[in-house]
Amino acid sequence: MDGFEANEGIILVAATNRPDVLDPALLRPGRFDRQVVVPNPDVSGREKIIRVHMRNVPLSADVDVRTLARGTPGFSGADLANLVNEAALAAARRNKRMVSMYDFEHAKDKVMMGAERKSMAMSDSEKRNTAYHEGGHALVALTVPGADPVHKATIIPRGRALGMVMQLPEGDRYSMDFQQMTSRLAIMMAGRVAEELIFGKDKVTSGASSDIQAATGLARNMVTRWGFSEAVGTVSYGDNQEEVFLGHSVARTQNVSEDTAQKIDSEVRRLVQGGLDEARRILSERLEDLHKVAKALLEYETLSGDEIIAVMKGVQPKRDEPEDKRPTGPSVSVPLTHAPDPEPA
Repeated sequence: MDGFEANEGIILVAATNRPDVLDPALLRPGRFDRQVVVPNPDVSGREKIIRVHMRNVPLSADVDVRTLARGTPGFSGADLANLVNEAALAAARRNKRMVSMYDFEHAKDKVMMGAERKSMAMSDSEKRNTAYHEGGHALVALTVPGADPVHKATIIPRGRALGMVMQLPEGDRYSMDFQQMTSRLAIMMAGRVAEELIFGKDKVTSGASSDIQAATGLARNMVTRWGFSEAVGTVSYGDNQEEVFLGHSVARTQNVSEDTAQKIDSEVRRLVQGGLDEARRILSERLEDLHKVAKALLEYETLSGDEIIAVMKGVQPKRDEPEDKRPTGPSVSVPLTHAPDPEPA
């Protein structure tokens, strides 16, 4: 960094996606003086980026770029380019000349949730359990206040999950209020509660492990970082005086006493139990709706948010058979014509 004169007209530009591991000497005055933070694009930025990558892609009339932008929070420009490429590949596999919204939804699910595990054979009991588990998530998400709208629910295995409920935010969100946090806790615990209500405590599966982990992490942040516990107070608890090497802490000094740690654990448990109790109350009151949603998931495997609401009103989804699954004759490279009648001898 030394050896440059002020009149040489040389500008040094550097980029990193890990500013937390930079040598502080690089950031001293006279070195890299200006820091420009480039975050992931917001919803309007994502819409414009998607349009850029769509320029050379033949699109059908049903493609809604705004919906795609809303459904991809946190995506970078490279992620969005990959989304468009995956959609084009999906259309090519179906021998389509144009990329439809179906292909984009398929690509988004693959990017966000992992590829479908079509070879995975689930027993009827596992499918039924997964249907009630995901139905519980969806039903509570449609009931609690401050929750994002339900976009779809599926019991098709993807990645490491046997099923999933996806919520689509109305716009980019940079913070959450207390009501939204407690509602999210209830949604996370609803899958396990649904299993317990339908099959009994002895038949509850391990499928809620990731839900419990996420709920515990959210509740711990509420107590130790965001000050939502009167017993602990509006104080930040955690690790301080830590030396960071390549993003990993190698030396920590904890500033939480044993008594405070017990209070934190008690408050975390109280918040998670509150979400569990709220989910149990909602599903107990709407048990008939839970049966309807689970039955529809078993029959159709994937339901949109509007279809879930319609199913609870007694309206069954309408499914058009995909063109690539309709029975067709043998494919040939030349058009078929009738053979000429043989000339009389």
